[in-house]
Amino acid sequence: MTQTGMLPSSLIVIPCLNEAAHIGALVHELRPAAERLGARIVVADGGSTDGTRAIVEEIAGKDPRIILLHNEKRLQSAAINLAVASYGEGAEYLIRIDAHGGYPPDYCDRLIEEALATGADSVVVSMLTSGSSMVQKAVAAAQNSKLGTGGSKHRHVSAGEWVDHGHHALMRISAFKAVGGYDETFSHNEDAELDYRLRRAGYRIWMSGKTQMTYYPRSSLASLYFQYLGYGRGRAKNVLKHRMIPKVRQMVPLLVFPVVLLAAFSFVHWLAIVPLLIWASVCLGYGVWTSISQRNPALAGISAMVMHFGWSVGFWLQLLGPRSQRRVA
Repeated sequence: MTQTGMLPSSLIVIPCLNEAAHIGALVHELRPAAERLGARIVVADGGSTDGTRAIVEEIAGKDPRIILLHNEKRLQSAAINLAVASYGEGAEYLIRIDAHGGYPPDYCDRLIEEALATGADSVVVSMLTSGSSMVQKAVAAAQNSKLGTGGSKHRHVSAGEWVDHGHHALMRISAFKAVGGYDETFSHNEDAELDYRLRRAGYRIWMSGKTQMTYYPRSSLASLYFQYLGYGRGRAKNVLKHRMIPKVRQMVPLLVFPVVLLAAFSFVHWLAIVPLLIWASVCLGYGVWTSISQRNPALAGISAMVMHFGWSVGFWLQLLGPRSQRRVA
């Protein structure tokens, strides 16, 4: 790797809220990279009440590179914007780290390396899901599959390629500022929305072939449902804001909520429940297959159904909701 003095300056930002179980280990893991890269680590906290702030304050008291920043707007999009506005001056690259994830020791180094090698304005990464509990393992199996994600590129390991979107990792701060940063009206899907504006402005996005991150999923099906409800709303906001046409892989799960509603009329005619039975059979069949072939919990099929249903409900609620709810910046 190039000597630190010759590297472009970077700002590492961790948006978080109630991450006491993860934040201490994560910051300690990032400290060597920050030292190598001459970077500061800003933990933008949205008002945690579980001891997260105390953990960061203790570490920051021993390392001046660590900064705790209060994010009164609580959202991740606002956290990144605030960190860049407060501490981005003089830094060339922004590195976004999600508190609920795992990263290899050379993660930041590889991102800088690829940005310099490709000239990319943004380097995104593959996001592989891993769990420890039975529900987490089932969710991970669904999220790592085409059934759960529709073949989204950033959900699978890449060899390195130019893409339209991926899990945000590194971005040139000048490009970030030029397009206005994250849209803070988005609580979910803010990364895809920003990627759309980056591409429209002529900036290029590179999917890393040298590193990736590990995501730790929700530990209950209820929290998984509400997560995907938010994702669906965020995708609908993108459609409304940019007049985008959803991709085929997104249109298929869009049909799930209408199919469930249609099944309610099965008392009128039995055919009304057939689409629901087909969808459920495909998902549950996948769950059985993956539990046998990959030794994953059979709940993977149910997890996929929860993801599809939550995403579809969120999309339609946002799209067809009150005008005040649908309005976007």
